[in-house]
Amino acid sequence: MRGFLTSCPGVSPLTACSIGVTFAAVVALAPALPASAATAPARSAVPGSTRSLPLVPRARERVPGAAPEQGLYRTGLARFTLLGVVWDDPGSELHGRVQVRTRSAATGAWSGWQDVVTHTADHGADPGTAEGSVRRLRGATAPLWVGESDGVDVRVRAEGAGGASGKRAGGPRSPLPSGLRLELVDPGKDGGSGAGAGEAGAAEADGAGEVLEALEAEGVRVRESREGHGAGDAGERLPGNLPADDPPPTALDTEAAIAASGANADITAFGATVVPELDRKATEQELIRLQGTALDDPSRAKPYIGPRPRIVTRRGWGADESLRERGFVYTTKVKAAFVHHTASGNNYTCAQAPSVIRSIYRYHVTTMGWRDIGYNFLVDKCGTIYEGRAGGVAKAVLGAHTLGFNINSTGIAVIGTYGSAKPSSGVVTAVARLTAWKLGLYGANPRGKTYLTSGGGNLYPKGKNVRLNVISGHRDGFATECPGERLYAALGTARSRAATYQGR
Repeated sequence: MRGFLTSCPGVSPLTACSIGVTFAAVVALAPALPASAATAPARSAVPGSTRSLPLVPRARERVPGAAPEQGLYRTGLARFTLLGVVWDDPGSELHGRVQVRTRSAATGAWSGWQDVVTHTADHGADPGTAEGSVRRLRGATAPLWVGESDGVDVRVRAEGAGGASGKRAGGPRSPLPSGLRLELVDPGKDGGSGAGAGEAGAAEADGAGEVLEALEAEGVRVRESREGHGAGDAGERLPGNLPADDPPPTALDTEAAIAASGANADITAFGATVVPELDRKATEQELIRLQGTALDDPSRAKPYIGPRPRIVTRRGWGADESLRERGFVYTTKVKAAFVHHTASGNNYTCAQAPSVIRSIYRYHVTTMGWRDIGYNFLVDKCGTIYEGRAGGVAKAVLGAHTLGFNINSTGIAVIGTYGSAKPSSGVVTAVARLTAWKLGLYGANPRGKTYLTSGGGNLYPKGKNVRLNVISGHRDGFATECPGERLYAALGTARSRAATYQGR
Protein backbone atom coordinates (compact mmCIF):
# COMPACT_ATOMS: atom_id res chain seq x y z
CA MET A 1 0.00 0.00 0.00
CA ARG A 2 1.21 3.51 -0.58
CA GLY A 3 0.47 6.97 0.61
CA PHE A 4 0.79 6.29 4.33
CA LEU A 5 3.50 3.71 4.91
CA THR A 6 6.12 6.41 5.29
CA SER A 7 6.14 10.17 5.43
CA CYS A 8 9.64 10.29 3.90
CA PRO A 9 9.47 9.80 0.11
CA GLY A 10 12.62 8.25 -1.28
CA VAL A 11 13.74 6.97 2.11
CA SER A 12 13.76 3.27 2.95
CA PRO A 13 10.93 2.29 5.32
CA LEU A 14 13.58 0.95 7.70
CA THR A 15 15.43 4.25 7.77
CA ALA A 16 14.70 6.87 10.39
CA CYS A 17 13.00 9.86 8.77
CA SER A 18 14.51 13.29 9.07
CA ILE A 19 12.83 16.12 10.87
CA GLY A 20 13.18 18.42 7.91
CA VAL A 21 11.36 16.14 5.49
CA THR A 22 8.59 15.47 7.99
CA PHE A 23 8.08 19.16 8.60
CA ALA A 24 7.76 19.74 4.85
CA ALA A 25 5.00 17.13 4.83
CA VAL A 26 3.27 18.92 7.71
CA VAL A 27 3.21 22.22 5.88
CA ALA A 28 1.82 20.55 2.75
CA LEU A 29 -0.83 18.49 4.51
CA ALA A 30 -2.15 20.91 7.11
CA PRO A 31 -2.93 24.27 5.52
CA ALA A 32 -6.32 25.90 5.90
CA LEU A 33 -8.13 25.07 9.13
CA PRO A 34 -11.28 26.81 10.34
CA ALA A 35 -10.54 29.71 12.64
CA SER A 36 -12.57 28.07 15.40
CA ALA A 37 -10.15 25.14 15.46
CA ALA A 38 -7.03 27.21 15.91
CA THR A 39 -5.37 27.68 19.30
CA ALA A 40 -2.08 29.12 20.45
CA PRO A 41 0.90 26.74 20.54
CA ALA A 42 1.01 25.13 23.97
CA ARG A 43 3.84 25.13 26.49
CA SER A 44 1.69 23.66 29.19
CA ALA A 45 3.09 20.42 30.54
CA VAL A 46 5.72 20.58 33.27
CA PRO A 47 8.43 18.01 32.47
CA GLY A 48 8.88 14.98 34.67
CA SER A 49 12.06 13.47 36.02
CA THR A 50 13.76 10.18 36.81
CA ARG A 51 15.80 9.60 39.95
CA SER A 52 18.19 6.65 40.16
CA LEU A 53 19.25 5.30 43.58
CA PRO A 54 21.77 2.44 44.05
CA LEU A 55 20.63 -0.55 46.06
CA VAL A 56 22.87 -1.78 48.89
CA PRO A 57 23.45 -5.23 50.43
CA ARG A 58 21.12 -6.11 53.27
CA ALA A 59 22.20 -7.74 56.55
CA ARG A 60 21.03 -11.11 55.23
CA GLU A 61 24.14 -11.13 53.06
CA ARG A 62 26.16 -11.99 56.18
CA VAL A 63 23.86 -14.80 57.35
CA PRO A 64 25.27 -18.24 56.44
CA GLY A 65 23.05 -19.98 53.89
CA ALA A 66 20.91 -16.93 53.20
CA ALA A 67 20.13 -15.90 49.64
CA PRO A 68 21.79 -12.65 48.51
CA GLU A 69 19.57 -9.63 49.15
CA GLN A 70 19.84 -5.94 48.37
CA GLY A 71 17.50 -3.10 49.18
CA LEU A 72 16.88 0.51 50.10
CA TYR A 73 14.74 2.47 52.55
CA ARG A 74 14.25 6.20 51.96
CA THR A 75 11.74 8.83 53.05
CA GLY A 76 11.41 12.54 52.30
CA LEU A 77 11.94 11.99 48.59
CA ALA A 78 10.68 14.21 45.81
CA ARG A 79 7.33 13.12 44.39
CA PHE A 80 7.27 9.99 42.23
CA THR A 81 4.45 7.80 40.93
CA LEU A 82 6.14 4.86 39.20
CA LEU A 83 9.19 2.77 40.00
CA GLY A 84 11.27 -0.15 38.80
CA VAL A 85 14.61 -1.85 39.40
CA VAL A 86 17.34 -1.81 36.74
CA TRP A 87 20.77 -3.36 36.30
CA ASP A 88 23.77 -2.93 34.02
CA ASP A 89 23.63 -5.85 31.59
CA PRO A 90 20.44 -6.12 29.49
CA GLY A 91 21.44 -9.69 28.66
CA SER A 92 21.27 -10.74 32.33
CA GLU A 93 18.06 -11.72 34.11
CA LEU A 94 17.08 -11.11 37.69
CA HIS A 95 16.33 -14.54 39.13
CA GLY A 96 14.61 -13.74 42.37
CA ARG A 97 11.91 -11.61 43.93
CA VAL A 98 11.48 -7.83 44.00
CA GLN A 99 9.08 -6.37 46.57
CA VAL A 100 8.33 -2.73 47.35
CA ARG A 101 6.16 -0.64 49.62
CA THR A 102 5.71 3.10 49.26
CA ARG A 103 4.62 6.01 51.43
CA SER A 104 1.75 8.17 50.21
CA ALA A 105 2.74 11.79 49.62
CA ALA A 106 -0.79 12.85 50.63
CA THR A 107 -1.36 10.86 53.83
CA GLY A 108 2.06 9.61 54.90
CA ALA A 109 0.65 6.07 55.17
CA TRP A 110 2.68 3.13 53.92
CA SER A 111 1.24 0.70 51.40
CA GLY A 112 1.45 -3.05 51.78
CA TRP A 113 4.26 -4.97 50.11
CA GLN A 114 3.81 -5.39 46.35
CA ASP A 115 5.61 -7.73 43.97
CA VAL A 116 7.30 -6.25 40.90
CA VAL A 117 7.37 -8.38 37.73
CA THR A 118 11.04 -9.26 37.19
CA HIS A 119 11.09 -11.00 33.81
CA THR A 120 10.64 -8.44 31.02
CA ALA A 121 13.27 -9.55 28.48
CA ASP A 122 10.35 -10.66 26.31
CA HIS A 123 9.59 -6.99 25.64
CA GLY A 124 12.03 -5.01 23.55
CA ALA A 125 13.62 -4.52 20.17
CA ASP A 126 14.52 -7.53 18.05
CA PRO A 127 18.05 -8.92 18.49
CA GLY A 128 20.57 -7.49 16.06
CA THR A 129 18.56 -4.37 15.26
CA ALA A 130 19.92 -0.88 15.84
CA GLU A 131 17.60 -0.28 18.79
CA GLY A 132 18.38 -3.69 20.29
CA SER A 133 22.13 -3.16 20.15
CA VAL A 134 22.76 0.33 21.52
CA ARG A 135 25.20 0.61 24.41
CA ARG A 136 22.90 2.45 26.77
CA LEU A 137 20.41 -0.45 27.06
CA ARG A 138 19.89 -1.83 30.56
CA GLY A 139 18.09 -4.76 32.10
CA ALA A 140 14.98 -3.86 34.06
CA THR A 141 11.91 -5.12 35.85
CA ALA A 142 8.47 -4.10 34.68
CA PRO A 143 7.47 -0.64 35.90
CA LEU A 144 5.02 -0.47 38.80
CA TRP A 145 2.54 2.39 39.22
CA VAL A 146 2.34 3.36 42.91
CA GLY A 147 0.59 6.75 42.88
CA GLU A 148 2.03 9.93 44.34
CA SER A 149 4.63 8.85 46.88
CA ASP A 150 7.53 10.35 48.81
CA GLY A 151 9.01 7.27 50.50
CA VAL A 152 10.06 3.80 49.39
CA ASP A 153 11.22 0.52 50.86
CA VAL A 154 12.52 -2.08 48.40
CA ARG A 155 14.04 -5.52 48.82
CA VAL A 156 15.52 -7.69 46.10
CA ARG A 157 16.26 -11.29 47.09
CA ALA A 158 18.09 -13.73 44.84
CA GLU A 159 16.46 -17.03 44.04
CA GLY A 160 18.21 -20.07 45.51
CA ALA A 161 18.67 -23.22 43.47
CA GLY A 162 15.60 -24.62 45.24
CA GLY A 163 13.34 -21.67 44.47
CA ALA A 164 12.60 -18.11 45.53
CA SER A 165 12.81 -19.03 49.21
CA GLY A 166 16.54 -19.35 48.89
CA LYS A 167 16.66 -22.95 50.18
CA ARG A 168 19.51 -24.84 48.65
CA ALA A 169 18.67 -27.86 46.51
CA GLY A 170 22.07 -29.22 45.61
CA GLY A 171 23.20 -26.39 43.37
CA PRO A 172 24.60 -22.84 43.52
CA ARG A 173 22.39 -19.89 44.24
CA SER A 174 21.49 -17.49 41.47
CA PRO A 175 23.51 -14.28 41.90
CA LEU A 176 21.87 -10.90 41.60
CA PRO A 177 22.85 -8.95 38.47
CA SER A 178 25.40 -6.19 38.94
CA GLY A 179 24.56 -2.51 39.20
CA LEU A 180 21.12 -2.82 40.80
CA ARG A 181 19.42 0.56 41.08
CA LEU A 182 15.96 1.78 41.96
CA GLU A 183 14.39 4.10 39.40
CA LEU A 184 11.78 6.58 40.66
CA VAL A 185 9.76 8.28 37.93
CA ASP A 186 7.80 11.52 38.14
CA PRO A 187 5.61 11.89 35.02
CA GLY A 188 5.25 15.67 35.37
CA LYS A 189 2.03 17.63 35.41
CA ASP A 190 -0.81 17.17 32.96
CA GLY A 191 -0.87 19.74 30.20
CA GLY A 192 -4.61 20.36 30.56
CA SER A 193 -5.48 19.42 26.97
CA GLY A 194 -8.53 17.46 28.13
CA ALA A 195 -7.85 14.85 25.45
CA GLY A 196 -7.22 11.92 27.76
CA ALA A 197 -9.09 10.25 30.59
CA GLY A 198 -11.80 8.96 28.27
CA GLU A 199 -13.24 12.38 27.46
CA ALA A 200 -15.13 12.51 24.17
CA GLY A 201 -14.41 16.10 23.19
CA ALA A 202 -13.29 16.95 19.68
CA ALA A 203 -9.60 17.51 18.93
CA GLU A 204 -8.19 20.99 18.96
CA ALA A 205 -5.61 21.88 16.33
CA ASP A 206 -3.18 24.60 15.42
CA GLY A 207 -3.05 26.01 11.89
CA ALA A 208 0.28 25.48 10.19
CA GLY A 209 0.70 29.20 9.57
CA GLU A 210 0.21 30.05 13.24
CA VAL A 211 2.68 27.35 14.23
CA LEU A 212 5.30 28.76 11.88
CA GLU A 213 4.77 32.27 13.25
CA ALA A 214 5.07 31.01 16.80
CA LEU A 215 8.23 29.08 15.93
CA GLU A 216 9.80 32.19 14.43
CA ALA A 217 8.82 34.20 17.49
CA GLU A 218 10.53 31.65 19.72
CA GLY A 219 13.61 31.53 17.51
CA VAL A 220 13.17 27.85 16.72
CA ARG A 221 14.86 26.80 13.50
CA VAL A 222 13.66 23.67 11.70
CA ARG A 223 16.63 21.78 10.32
CA GLU A 224 17.27 18.35 8.90
CA SER A 225 18.73 15.92 11.42
CA ARG A 226 19.06 12.13 11.51
CA GLU A 227 20.97 11.54 14.71
CA GLY A 228 20.74 12.17 18.42
CA HIS A 229 17.89 12.93 20.78
CA GLY A 230 15.59 15.90 20.82
CA ALA A 231 17.45 17.35 23.79
CA GLY A 232 20.95 16.36 22.71
CA ASP A 233 22.77 13.27 23.95
CA ALA A 234 21.43 11.02 26.70
CA GLY A 235 23.25 13.02 29.34
CA GLU A 236 21.68 16.31 28.24
CA ARG A 237 18.03 15.64 28.97
CA LEU A 238 15.75 18.38 30.18
CA PRO A 239 15.89 18.65 33.97
CA GLY A 240 12.86 17.75 36.02
CA ASN A 241 13.12 20.56 38.56
CA LEU A 242 12.57 23.66 36.45
CA PRO A 243 10.12 26.20 37.85
CA ALA A 244 6.50 25.59 36.90
CA ASP A 245 6.09 29.14 35.60
CA ASP A 246 8.80 28.65 32.96
CA PRO A 247 8.49 25.12 31.54
CA PRO A 248 10.68 24.13 28.61
CA PRO A 249 9.02 23.71 25.22
CA THR A 250 7.48 20.27 25.05
CA ALA A 251 4.42 20.72 22.81
CA LEU A 252 4.36 22.37 19.38
CA ASP A 253 7.47 24.51 19.63
CA THR A 254 10.18 21.85 19.25
CA GLU A 255 11.37 20.04 16.13
CA ALA A 256 10.60 16.63 17.61
CA ALA A 257 7.04 17.69 18.50
CA ILE A 258 6.50 19.09 15.01
CA ALA A 259 7.62 15.76 13.55
CA ALA A 260 5.39 13.73 15.90
CA SER A 261 2.30 15.79 14.99
CA GLY A 262 3.27 15.84 11.33
CA ALA A 263 3.36 12.05 11.21
CA ASN A 264 -0.42 12.05 11.75
CA ALA A 265 -1.15 14.99 9.45
CA ASP A 266 -2.35 12.66 6.67
CA ILE A 267 -5.41 11.71 8.75
CA THR A 268 -6.00 14.57 11.19
CA ALA A 269 -5.24 18.24 11.70
CA PHE A 270 -1.68 19.15 12.56
CA GLY A 271 -1.26 19.53 16.31
CA ALA A 272 -4.44 17.61 17.19
CA THR A 273 -4.72 16.17 20.68
CA VAL A 274 -7.13 13.52 19.40
CA VAL A 275 -7.57 11.64 16.15
CA PRO A 276 -11.39 11.72 15.98
CA GLU A 277 -13.45 8.64 15.24
CA LEU A 278 -15.02 8.17 11.81
CA ASP A 279 -18.00 6.18 10.65
CA ARG A 280 -17.50 3.29 8.27
CA LYS A 281 -18.17 5.22 5.05
CA ALA A 282 -15.75 8.01 5.97
CA THR A 283 -13.13 5.42 6.99
CA GLU A 284 -13.44 3.61 3.67
CA GLN A 285 -13.06 6.90 1.80
CA GLU A 286 -9.99 7.73 3.87
CA LEU A 287 -8.45 4.35 3.07
CA ILE A 288 -9.01 4.91 -0.64
CA ARG A 289 -7.33 8.29 -0.37
CA LEU A 290 -4.37 6.87 1.55
CA GLN A 291 -3.97 4.12 -1.02
CA GLY A 292 -3.98 6.69 -3.77
CA THR A 293 -6.69 4.98 -5.80
CA ALA A 294 -9.66 6.65 -7.46
CA LEU A 295 -13.20 6.24 -6.19
CA ASP A 296 -14.34 4.93 -9.57
CA ASP A 297 -11.37 2.56 -10.10
CA PRO A 298 -13.00 -0.71 -11.34
CA SER A 299 -10.09 -2.78 -10.01
CA ARG A 300 -10.65 -1.55 -6.48
CA ALA A 301 -12.26 -4.24 -4.33
CA LYS A 302 -14.55 -3.40 -1.42
CA PRO A 303 -12.32 -2.72 1.58
CA TYR A 304 -12.71 -4.63 4.81
CA ILE A 305 -11.94 -2.07 7.46
CA GLY A 306 -13.53 -1.12 10.75
CA PRO A 307 -14.57 2.46 11.50
CA ARG A 308 -11.63 4.48 12.74
CA PRO A 309 -11.76 4.72 16.55
CA ARG A 310 -10.97 7.80 18.61
CA ILE A 311 -7.25 7.87 19.50
CA VAL A 312 -5.59 10.26 21.94
CA THR A 313 -2.39 11.50 20.32
CA ARG A 314 1.00 11.87 21.96
CA ARG A 315 0.30 15.57 22.34
CA GLY A 316 -2.98 14.63 23.99
CA TRP A 317 -1.31 12.57 26.72
CA GLY A 318 1.54 15.05 27.13
CA ALA A 319 4.56 13.30 25.62
CA ASP A 320 7.80 15.20 26.14
CA GLU A 321 9.17 14.68 22.63
CA SER A 322 12.67 15.76 23.68
CA LEU A 323 13.17 12.40 25.42
CA ARG A 324 12.93 10.06 22.44
CA GLU A 325 15.32 9.62 19.55
CA ARG A 326 14.68 11.72 16.49
CA GLY A 327 13.25 10.24 13.35
CA PHE A 328 10.95 7.26 12.88
CA VAL A 329 11.58 3.69 11.76
CA TYR A 330 9.01 1.85 9.65
CA THR A 331 8.45 -1.72 8.51
CA THR A 332 6.81 -2.76 5.25
CA LYS A 333 3.27 -3.51 6.47
CA VAL A 334 1.20 -4.60 9.45
CA LYS A 335 0.36 -8.28 9.21
CA ALA A 336 -0.44 -8.95 12.88
CA ALA A 337 -1.27 -7.27 16.18
CA PHE A 338 0.24 -8.48 19.47
CA VAL A 339 -1.76 -7.74 22.61
CA HIS A 340 0.10 -7.06 25.87
CA HIS A 341 -0.47 -5.85 29.40
CA THR A 342 1.97 -3.39 30.95
CA ALA A 343 2.19 -5.42 34.21
CA SER A 344 2.28 -2.05 36.02
CA GLY A 345 -0.67 -2.76 38.32
CA ASN A 346 -4.32 -1.74 38.26
CA ASN A 347 -4.24 0.88 41.02
CA TYR A 348 -4.78 3.84 38.75
CA THR A 349 -7.86 5.81 37.77
CA CYS A 350 -8.73 6.42 34.15
CA ALA A 351 -8.09 10.14 34.74
CA GLN A 352 -4.52 9.17 35.69
CA ALA A 353 -3.93 7.14 32.52
CA PRO A 354 -2.02 9.93 30.69
CA SER A 355 0.31 10.20 33.71
CA VAL A 356 0.82 6.43 33.70
CA ILE A 357 1.70 6.52 29.99
CA ARG A 358 4.14 9.41 30.47
CA SER A 359 5.77 7.41 33.27
CA ILE A 360 6.09 4.24 31.17
CA TYR A 361 7.41 6.32 28.27
CA ARG A 362 10.09 7.87 30.48
CA TYR A 363 10.93 4.46 31.96
CA HIS A 364 11.33 2.85 28.53
CA VAL A 365 13.52 5.66 27.19
CA THR A 366 15.58 7.12 30.02
CA THR A 367 15.77 4.00 32.16
CA MET A 368 15.83 1.07 29.72
CA GLY A 369 17.48 2.91 26.83
CA TRP A 370 14.90 2.37 24.08
CA ARG A 371 14.40 4.92 21.32
CA ASP A 372 10.78 5.59 22.35
CA ILE A 373 7.97 3.92 24.26
CA GLY A 374 7.87 0.31 23.13
CA TYR A 375 4.17 -0.10 22.32
CA ASN A 376 2.48 1.27 19.21
CA PHE A 377 -0.78 1.81 21.11
CA LEU A 378 -2.01 1.71 24.71
CA VAL A 379 -5.52 1.16 26.07
CA ASP A 380 -6.58 2.16 29.58
CA LYS A 381 -8.98 0.12 31.68
CA CYS A 382 -11.90 2.33 30.61
CA GLY A 383 -11.25 1.59 26.94
CA THR A 384 -9.61 4.86 25.84
CA ILE A 385 -7.05 4.31 23.06
CA TYR A 386 -3.74 6.21 23.04
CA GLU A 387 -1.04 6.64 20.44
CA GLY A 388 2.18 5.00 21.59
CA ARG A 389 5.43 5.08 19.64
CA ALA A 390 5.73 8.14 17.43
CA GLY A 391 5.58 7.92 13.66
CA GLY A 392 1.90 8.02 12.76
CA VAL A 393 -1.01 5.89 13.98
CA ALA A 394 -1.92 4.80 10.43
CA LYS A 395 1.66 3.89 9.50
CA ALA A 396 3.66 0.69 9.98
CA VAL A 397 5.85 2.00 12.80
CA LEU A 398 8.48 -0.43 14.10
CA GLY A 399 7.92 -0.96 17.82
CA ALA A 400 9.75 -2.74 20.64
CA HIS A 401 7.02 -4.88 22.17
CA THR A 402 7.38 -8.54 21.17
CA LEU A 403 11.00 -9.70 21.11
CA GLY A 404 11.58 -11.43 17.77
CA PHE A 405 8.33 -10.34 16.12
CA ASN A 406 8.35 -6.55 15.95
CA ILE A 407 8.76 -6.41 12.17
CA ASN A 408 5.47 -6.19 10.25
CA SER A 409 3.41 -6.16 13.45
CA THR A 410 1.85 -3.63 15.81
CA GLY A 411 1.85 -3.80 19.60
CA ILE A 412 -1.19 -2.91 21.75
CA ALA A 413 -0.68 -2.75 25.52
CA VAL A 414 -3.56 -2.66 27.97
CA ILE A 415 -2.46 -0.60 30.97
CA GLY A 416 -2.58 -2.83 34.03
CA THR A 417 -1.97 -6.41 35.15
CA TYR A 418 -4.37 -9.09 33.94
CA GLY A 419 -3.19 -12.38 35.41
CA SER A 420 -6.16 -12.63 37.78
CA ALA A 421 -7.99 -9.37 37.01
CA LYS A 422 -10.59 -9.53 34.25
CA PRO A 423 -10.38 -6.84 31.57
CA SER A 424 -13.44 -4.63 31.30
CA SER A 425 -15.82 -4.87 28.35
CA GLY A 426 -14.52 -1.43 27.35
CA VAL A 427 -11.00 -2.82 27.05
CA VAL A 428 -12.09 -5.74 24.84
CA THR A 429 -14.18 -3.42 22.66
CA ALA A 430 -11.30 -0.96 22.32
CA VAL A 431 -8.88 -3.72 21.26
CA ALA A 432 -11.44 -4.99 18.74
CA ARG A 433 -12.15 -1.54 17.28
CA LEU A 434 -8.47 -0.62 17.08
CA THR A 435 -7.43 -3.86 15.39
CA ALA A 436 -10.40 -3.76 12.99
CA TRP A 437 -9.20 -0.38 11.77
CA LYS A 438 -5.43 -0.80 11.96
CA LEU A 439 -5.35 -4.28 10.41
CA GLY A 440 -7.94 -3.17 7.84
CA LEU A 441 -5.54 -0.51 6.57
CA TYR A 442 -3.29 -3.36 5.47
CA GLY A 443 -5.92 -5.88 4.36
CA ALA A 444 -5.54 -8.26 7.30
CA ASN A 445 -8.42 -10.43 8.58
CA PRO A 446 -8.69 -10.34 12.42
CA ARG A 447 -9.97 -13.91 12.45
CA GLY A 448 -7.23 -15.14 10.16
CA LYS A 449 -3.69 -16.50 10.37
CA THR A 450 -0.49 -15.05 9.01
CA TYR A 451 3.22 -15.82 8.80
CA LEU A 452 5.93 -13.78 10.50
CA THR A 453 9.65 -14.45 10.41
CA SER A 454 11.19 -14.78 13.85
CA GLY A 455 13.99 -12.41 14.75
CA GLY A 456 15.05 -14.76 17.55
CA GLY A 457 13.57 -15.65 20.92
CA ASN A 458 12.93 -18.47 23.37
CA LEU A 459 10.13 -20.09 21.35
CA TYR A 460 11.31 -19.78 17.76
CA PRO A 461 14.87 -19.52 16.40
CA LYS A 462 15.88 -16.62 14.23
CA GLY A 463 14.75 -17.01 10.64
CA LYS A 464 11.91 -19.47 11.31
CA ASN A 465 8.68 -18.70 9.47
CA VAL A 466 5.97 -18.91 12.15
CA ARG A 467 2.21 -19.20 11.60
CA LEU A 468 0.35 -16.99 14.08
CA ASN A 469 -3.09 -15.56 14.68
CA VAL A 470 -3.47 -12.15 13.09
CA ILE A 471 -4.49 -10.99 16.58
CA SER A 472 -2.09 -12.76 18.92
CA GLY A 473 -1.15 -12.50 22.55
CA HIS A 474 2.43 -11.71 23.47
CA ARG A 475 2.90 -15.29 24.71
CA ASP A 476 2.20 -16.63 21.21
CA GLY A 477 5.56 -15.29 20.04
CA PHE A 478 7.59 -15.62 23.24
CA ALA A 479 7.32 -17.82 26.33
CA THR A 480 5.94 -15.28 28.81
CA GLU A 481 2.95 -14.70 31.07
CA CYS A 482 2.05 -11.54 29.12
CA PRO A 483 -0.71 -10.45 28.46
CA GLY A 484 -2.00 -12.27 31.55
CA GLU A 485 -4.39 -15.23 31.66
CA ARG A 486 -7.59 -13.19 31.80
CA LEU A 487 -6.71 -10.80 28.96
CA TYR A 488 -5.38 -13.64 26.80
CA ALA A 489 -8.66 -15.50 27.31
CA ALA A 490 -10.55 -12.48 25.94
CA LEU A 491 -8.69 -12.39 22.61
CA GLY A 492 -11.14 -14.77 20.92
CA THR A 493 -13.94 -12.28 21.59
CA ALA A 494 -11.76 -9.43 20.32
CA ARG A 495 -11.05 -11.32 17.08
CA SER A 496 -14.74 -11.98 16.41
CA ARG A 497 -15.78 -8.41 17.15
CA ALA A 498 -12.96 -6.98 15.05
CA ALA A 499 -13.98 -9.11 12.09
CA THR A 500 -17.58 -7.97 12.51
CA TYR A 501 -16.48 -4.33 12.61
CA GLN A 502 -14.65 -4.96 9.32
CA GLY A 503 -17.87 -6.28 7.75
CA ARG A 504 -16.65 -9.86 7.40
